[in-house]
Amino acid sequence: MKNRGFTLIELMLVVIIISVLAAMVVPRLVGRSQEARIAASRADVESNLAVILGLYELDNGMFPTTEQGLVALKVKPSSSPAPPNWKGPYVRKIPKDPWGHPYVYTCPGTHNTHDYDLSSYGPDGVESSDDIANWETEEE
Repeated sequence: MKNRGFTLIELMLVVIIISVLAAMVVPRLVGRSQEARIAASRADVESNLAVILGLYELDNGMFPTTEQGLVALKVKPSSSPAPPNWKGPYVRKIPKDPWGHPYVYTCPGTHNTHDYDLSSYGPDGVESSDDIANWETEEE
């Protein structure tokens, strides 16, 4: 029985084909992880945390204060004003944005004076133009 294997030319042809396919696909995928993180942060700010804060407000008639912060969603606040009908914990753990930074919460808000401001400082972790917030900015 004769040993049959791939020739060097056949192997090089396979490597070239894989390289061409990778050259077409990789540029389309670059930057997608950042887009996914931005979308996840936007979903947290505009939907997920908004619903949880809404449940807290529905039970207690008010949102947590800035001092109580998002920790009030996990542990019943003891500081004034104490929530009269706290039915938590509303979350298992205090969420962080996709870059590992805490969400910025203030109540009453400076942008949303009727309730709260909630934002993520985005990829750079500092207040800047790439922030994701629950209020409209001038750039939108």
